[in-house]
Amino acid sequence: MTDIAGIKTLDTGIFGAIIISAIVTGLHNRFFDKPLPAYLGIFQGTAFVAIIAFCMMLPAAWLTLYIWPSIQHSILDLQGFLVNSGAFGVWLYTFLERILIPTGLHHFIYAPFVFGNIATPNGIYVDWFAGLETFNQSSQAIKDLFPAGGFALHGNSKVFGCSGIALAMYHTAKPENRKKVAALLIPATLTAVFVGITEPLEFTFLFIAPWLFAVHALLAGTMAMVMYMFGVVGNMGGGLIEIVTGNWIPLLGSHTYMMVTQTAIGLSFTVIYYLIFKYLIIKFNVLLPGRDGAELKLRTKQDFNQKHGIVDNGSSSATPLQVQAMQTIEGLGGIDNITDLSNCATRLRVTVKDPQQVANATYFMENGAVNLVKNGCAIQVIIGLHVPQLREACEQIMQQRQEITDSVVIAAS
Repeated sequence: MTDIAGIKTLDTGIFGAIIISAIVTGLHNRFFDKPLPAYLGIFQGTAFVAIIAFCMMLPAAWLTLYIWPSIQHSILDLQGFLVNSGAFGVWLYTFLERILIPTGLHHFIYAPFVFGNIATPNGIYVDWFAGLETFNQSSQAIKDLFPAGGFALHGNSKVFGCSGIALAMYHTAKPENRKKVAALLIPATLTAVFVGITEPLEFTFLFIAPWLFAVHALLAGTMAMVMYMFGVVGNMGGGLIEIVTGNWIPLLGSHTYMMVTQTAIGLSFTVIYYLIFKYLIIKFNVLLPGRDGAELKLRTKQDFNQKHGIVDNGSSSATPLQVQAMQTIEGLGGIDNITDLSNCATRLRVTVKDPQQVANATYFMENGAVNLVKNGCAIQVIIGLHVPQLREACEQIMQQRQEITDSVVIAAS
């Protein structure tokens, strides 16, 4: 319990925020595009989502009062166990953070530690940077100054672990396929190492052999535990860029020994990762890219979801609103002819390059509009009260086109 504006409130912390965000996101995806009768058009879109969410939160609040206390006690018991278990707590924390990635529940593990008040008053992220100057000026071991930093070492598995996994995948591919495999693995590995985005690499072997991901989680936890036992702590949840800029550079000189220790242990685990993964891939003939006719592509979370029958709401066919948006863009002369797009209460306001490419009013009226007003390059398509939803659908189509164009340009360069 906590006091908010003098009112006794059940504080669900970051877990409650994640749950509420998930509910509201689901409601938005379900009801944002829902068409209403014309006389209720003003309540479409964001307003309708807000109305539904308000009604939904009333029973959710009552359920929270009855259900949350027992859940919170269980969570607090687990968090307390992790904090008070020393090196084993670091191992279990890192193992859970990795093993839960396919389900998305890893946020419930690391977020309260990194951004909440479980390990430090203001979260590891805030308190680490707040104490950097003190740490730099002290000759005392960083582990003694900031022991909670053991719960932010999971980024090391992205830097050192993913490197070993990628090497194992490369050397277990058939020799004639290794150049193609390298072309797949190098960008995915660099992304994991430098930025900490591991999905393209991890979901490839997770898709084919989920048990290999469990091995990865075990090794990640063990590496974090060993580093912690040898005095390595910090804010290292991301990739190498975060580790260097947020840990090594600020402490360079006064605590260089910790960086050397971290690097030595990390590279040792790169070798361990490589040997274990190479052995298991060969021993159990895991059909990773480049092996025995396996498909030469990296997998994504969408592939994993499709294989295991997990519904992806983003894969549905075009809605009537999206169809109208595509027809509207086509009537305006295409994406390349549009220079500005906005709306008022009922009209889509568009500035075009060439008004001669804009279709006549009949075309727009046949595709759901009320009328068309043209004044040189300034075009107004009279839609009705659902015009904000149509404008957003048009913007999404235009953004997708821009992303495709950008990717083609990058590939060509």
